[in-house]
Amino acid sequence: MRRVVVSGVGVISPIGKTASEFLDALAAARSGVRPVPPEIYPGTGALVAGQIDFDPATHWAAHQTSQWDRATQFALVAAHQALTNANIQPNSDDASSLGVYWGTGLGGASSMDDSYRELYAGRGRVRPTSVILAMSNAAAGQVSIVNGLRGPVLNYSTACSSSASAIGEAYRAIKHGFADALVAGGSEALITNGTLRAWDAMSALAHADPNDPAKSCKPFSANRKGLVLGEGACAFVLETEERALARGANIHAEIVGYGNTADASHISKPSAEGQVRAMRAALSDARLSEHDVGYLNAHGTATIVGDAIETDAIKQVFGDHARRLPVSSTKALHGHLMGATGAIELLAAIGVIECGIIPPTANLEQPDPACDLDYVPNESRRASVDVVMSNSFGFGGMNAVLVARRYARYA
Repeated sequence: MRRVVVSGVGVISPIGKTASEFLDALAAARSGVRPVPPEIYPGTGALVAGQIDFDPATHWAAHQTSQWDRATQFALVAAHQALTNANIQPNSDDASSLGVYWGTGLGGASSMDDSYRELYAGRGRVRPTSVILAMSNAAAGQVSIVNGLRGPVLNYSTACSSSASAIGEAYRAIKHGFADALVAGGSEALITNGTLRAWDAMSALAHADPNDPAKSCKPFSANRKGLVLGEGACAFVLETEERALARGANIHAEIVGYGNTADASHISKPSAEGQVRAMRAALSDARLSEHDVGYLNAHGTATIVGDAIETDAIKQVFGDHARRLPVSSTKALHGHLMGATGAIELLAAIGVIECGIIPPTANLEQPDPACDLDYVPNESRRASVDVVMSNSFGFGGMNAVLVARRYARYA
């Protein structure tokens, strides 16, 4: 089996538009959550989201951006950063052999929202480009087209675990010889009127904290009220160790484990049993024990049921080590990026290996007795960590868990 390393990273998020900005914001517990502007969601201003101040005109000409939904634009920014960080020039001979494994929950939500608005406003027609803007594989296809990546292109849509599944399947493809290098990650842009209304109708969203909207998302807290949507993208260049060393690439970490399971129980309520099997499968794949893990980035969406179930699952997997294991949910700061969340949280976990700083679970001021692990409340913590785990659990009972470790070259 071949070793799979991370040689490039890229991100655009509510708390940072580069990897260094993102990791710095996590360490400082700077929140990107704020009230949704009235032009997107008219009304009381009660809804909040992790939003990005983003002007596509600073990146591309108008005739280009008209071809891409906001989620695709985010994907292109993150993928370009990752390729640049890996010292791979887009549209070069070196890039041509790469493929794209991408994750998204909904695809072009903004374009879909705009099309429905035009249709039901009585105009009788929608833009001819609506389908290619809104389709769920648009981002994967455009990352390939714009960067000249001619390897395999696959799109994964498994709700909140989409990008974790994409990264895990990319890792497997490289490990087993089906590819030598891939751009893997995910993107999402769900801050639209229709999407917000749909999520709010489920009573899944946290409304604005009356004292500080930035503190509306409260994972593992006794007073948690629900999740906060976020937007953005995160991309990695994954390649064989041999290829990375031959290129003289800087290696950020090594992907060593991946577990993917189904709850097969309920379309929206998670199952501890399914999560346990995913975490154990990832550890088994990595040939590591639970005691080897030094940090866990939890799915931790701040829903009443979900946080308690994940806490129970972690206890079952890690046993006595669960009490000593630092665990945090960074969603309190950047929101829940749905299909992109697995990728952005893997970056947060790899950042712990590289920077030696464990990000906190922000806004954890009223601990829930049912969530009684070391959730690193409110302030980051310095630590030397060699192995990290990242959990992603999606609607439909779709679980994806990734394990990464500090890279060391073997003799």
